[in-house]
Amino acid sequence: MSLHPQPFEAVPAETARVAQAAFPGGNLSMRMRDELGRLYTDDEFAGLFAVRGQPAEAPWRLTMVLIMQFLEGLSDRQAADAVRSRIDWKYALGLELTNPGFDASVLSEFRTRLVVGQAEAQLLEKLLVVFKAKGWLKARGRQRTDATHVLAAVRKLTYLVCVGETMRFVLNQLAEAEPAWLTPHLRPEWRDRYGHRLEESRLPRETAERQALAETIGRDGLQLWEALQAPTTPEPVRWHPAVEVLRQVWTQQYDFSDDQVRWRSGDDMPPAAKMINSPFEVEARLSKKRETVWSGYKVHFTETCDDDQPRVITHVVTTPATTNDGLVPERIHADLAQHDLLPSEHLMDAGYVEGQLIADARDQYGIDILGPAPGSPSWQAKAQAGFDMNCFAIDWDQRRVTCPAGQTSVKWSPTRNCDQQSIINIRFPNHACRVCGHHAQCTKSAGARHLTLRPRASHEALQAARQRQKTPEFQARYGRRAGIEGTFTQADRLCGLRRSRYIGLAKTHLQHILTALALNLRRAFAWLEGEPLAQTRVAPFVQLMPAAG
Repeated sequence: MSLHPQPFEAVPAETARVAQAAFPGGNLSMRMRDELGRLYTDDEFAGLFAVRGQPAEAPWRLTMVLIMQFLEGLSDRQAADAVRSRIDWKYALGLELTNPGFDASVLSEFRTRLVVGQAEAQLLEKLLVVFKAKGWLKARGRQRTDATHVLAAVRKLTYLVCVGETMRFVLNQLAEAEPAWLTPHLRPEWRDRYGHRLEESRLPRETAERQALAETIGRDGLQLWEALQAPTTPEPVRWHPAVEVLRQVWTQQYDFSDDQVRWRSGDDMPPAAKMINSPFEVEARLSKKRETVWSGYKVHFTETCDDDQPRVITHVVTTPATTNDGLVPERIHADLAQHDLLPSEHLMDAGYVEGQLIADARDQYGIDILGPAPGSPSWQAKAQAGFDMNCFAIDWDQRRVTCPAGQTSVKWSPTRNCDQQSIINIRFPNHACRVCGHHAQCTKSAGARHLTLRPRASHEALQAARQRQKTPEFQARYGRRAGIEGTFTQADRLCGLRRSRYIGLAKTHLQHILTALALNLRRAFAWLEGEPLAQTRVAPFVQLMPAAG
């Protein structure tokens, strides 16, 4: 497909006449056209198309179709039908009434082009530029960030079903791509074992039988793998993407030491961040947050929350479900700084907040991080007894710590922890700690007290945050963060936020970008019309009852 940029043209006269007669006051699709004109230009997507070949549908129109599709929660087929049959959509897209539209598959192909060309981010960036120009968005206001779970677009598999489905997946992929190579390597028993989708309800229930089946599948996969790695195997077969899926799943699920195929037990499995849970969606990860267990991703929304402007989503991050929330804020701040959209105050959930973030956001970006600071992990702090970190005097210049009994440390050792974060190990002398009269209040160890400090800026920022969050002022200001829960609810009801429509992290992220675009447009026009923000729903019978004392 090649790109032939189209100039921006007025809505055809007949389309405008019929649309205005059908919708005298206009609707959301028509208002987008009237208020914002053409948000995107074909030239912005030139890098996604070839210079020769069959002319493609205008990228700016396809982008608007994707946005309107999410505004109304439509499938690809429903969106293509709307382009073909709905007057308001023809008005928004500047099409003649007789325009036949396009096949629904065009939308899938265009999404793939956006993802492969890494152009999805510019969709939101362009809208934010327009909002800034109209005064609907400003920098150095107040913003808030939170995350929610996203279910992958595949069923959740047990480990036994996963290995069986992986074998079936690889065989089917090779059968379509390399049938001549695969045919002589097929075994008769594979017809019954992998010829249909594996269902947990049809598998053995006894532990011994499940173990035997798993090891049988393991030997089948190992035999196929050895054939794939033979010197005579053609390179296209050996490097087929499905072969890599087989290698990873078998490495994670089986131990091949001592010429035996042993199915790994739960304690011997890789960490969840590396574990493939389905061969059909290798980027989804299994995670748990309180009572919610899911396989898929997390989406992080950052939005404005100033009183005098609409709530605008300014940043979207999609991560595997197991990614630590604390790794996300630095990326958010760097991107917002690049587009001159940094807040002065950033409200965050406890999962994001730690000392280094507070210090870096203040020093690098001039941002005040407002969120619950993590408490001290020591038993003394949790029990509110004995000597916790606050009881020790730290001399950063002399690299020395003094305990409540007056003893000074003998070790100050900067290093890194298992997460590669900078820490300082502090140790006191054994001989002094053993005979100290406060030993039981200081440590449960028979020897000396050990402390672990963060670097000075991080440590002091964290201590200050712990003190501030005890104040009424903090509680009043932090109360605004709760509003983002309504954003996730609105996004889920409108666009199905918490269920991925597509396979893979990149396309799921595109889904979240389009969701943010849809919400921003809907909210901006609601704000222009003076619609008040929805209040928390209260059951009718509760409204009749007196307030709780």
